[in-house]
Amino acid sequence: MVGAAPSAYSIADHRILPRSISMGVRMSRALPYSVRSIQFLLLFFGVVALAGCLREKDRLDAQVREMCAKDGGMKVYEKVTLPSEKFDQFGVVNVPIKALAKEWDDFFYEWDTVYYKKGNPALWRSHFKLVRRSDGKLLGESVAYSRRGGDFPGPWHDSSYRCPDRVDISDLQIQIFLRAEEGKKP
Repeated sequence: MVGAAPSAYSIADHRILPRSISMGVRMSRALPYSVRSIQFLLLFFGVVALAGCLREKDRLDAQVREMCAKDGGMKVYEKVTLPSEKFDQFGVVNVPIKALAKEWDDFFYEWDTVYYKKGNPALWRSHFKLVRRSDGKLLGESVAYSRRGGDFPGPWHDSSYRCPDRVDISDLQIQIFLRAEEGKKP
């Protein structure tokens, strides 16, 4: 065979077969390493993403606390004594929002929401004002700051943080309206 032209090698050729088998062995040994590498990369990027989410959430929570310390909370300018028939079975006075208030409603409330950051996570300021219709006097107001979201994505509900707690319009009503008979909060 010396001096003969090289022929095309087939898979059955003894020089190719061992290399094919050895490559197959190397590929099968390499497969678990590549799967492990992919798992490690997914875990690594998942941890990085989670850390990024938590860092943004913590930053917004700190911003909520800072803004809350400046003007958050409830201010009552005048307490109003009302007869028992104005209170429902749960001791609450039904006060409509200004847009839905009728001319015979004695009181209404306004609710302003200012978004500082929309999306996920979101940051906003809620401002409630309770007003007496007859003279237009502001009876009380409350301001709260809230953060929603900023968590790692998943099928669960987003977390939230609010400062201060319990400053909705219902909480403001409890502080302003008193029953006539008892002269105290319902």
